[in-house]
Amino acid sequence: MKAIAVSAFKAAPEVMDLPQPQLRPGTVLVRVAAAGINPFDWKLADGILDGHMPHQFPLIMGVEGAGTVMETGEGVTRFKKGDKIYGIFFHSPAGEGSYAEYAIVPEDAAINHAPTSIPLETAAGAGNAGMTGLQLLEKLGLQKGQTLLVIGATGGVGSFVVQLAALQGLQVIATVSSEEGATRMQELGAATTINYKQAPVVEQVKQAFPEGIDGLIDVISNKADFEAAVGLVKQGGAALTTAFVADKHFLQERQIHGGNFETKGTPASLAQLTQLIDKGQIKVPLDNIISPEETGGAIAQSRAARSKGKTVIKF
Repeated sequence: MKAIAVSAFKAAPEVMDLPQPQLRPGTVLVRVAAAGINPFDWKLADGILDGHMPHQFPLIMGVEGAGTVMETGEGVTRFKKGDKIYGIFFHSPAGEGSYAEYAIVPEDAAINHAPTSIPLETAAGAGNAGMTGLQLLEKLGLQKGQTLLVIGATGGVGSFVVQLAALQGLQVIATVSSEEGATRMQELGAATTINYKQAPVVEQVKQAFPEGIDGLIDVISNKADFEAAVGLVKQGGAALTTAFVADKHFLQERQIHGGNFETKGTPASLAQLTQLIDKGQIKVPLDNIISPEETGGAIAQSRAARSKGKTVIKF
């Protein structure tokens, strides 16, 4: 089968011809329609979990995908042959990823039946970012009418956060880098857009919201920039970062709750996301569908933080 893999930690990803994975008890064999690209994919290939879990090489990359169940292993009850599924395929050993024509996934992984209103290729880009958006807002705990600044709004996670926050009645302030981005964020529900290329975000937000904001979700900033943005949040407000740059003491001193955030993928979160998609309440912000041969370039863009929106690899 065709797969995108690395031969060693930090090696360049290559399109390889590898054996189809063998079904094990408690797993399903999936014919992958598409795999979503996430920064964690290349971090895993660089060895971020080396010493923490078993790895196998060639290491097939990819933690997220969508496809059709071809076979079910002994003991599987949640899925049957022919089911369309999506979500997080990641499991131990690392290296049996979603960047391949076929993948095996444990039945108890964060996977669920795919939305019926969108193609599998689109669903492949929804699971990780969508669950992250849902859980970020749940953790933030803002109320209808309150203000939320989203830094990194035009990316995959940010685009879900903007939509979900607007759906909850929050006043969303979204950072953008262009008029095109501003238009897209407004269409997704942002009340205000801030073009960070025109002036520093903190300065612009202070001017527009002199009394401060109620919440902050930041998916891209370094420690200094995150702390500068936290300065915009009112006492008693909330601030979360997915970049793991928050200092809990810094937040506590300012009477702001939140901090570093990590998604906990679950079938229940996926079911909630599926319902929102199939009801037409949110759109999957898919920007690029690429071939396996284009994956190396897309990963390089992700490494350089130059990727825009969500990209999936179609198989």
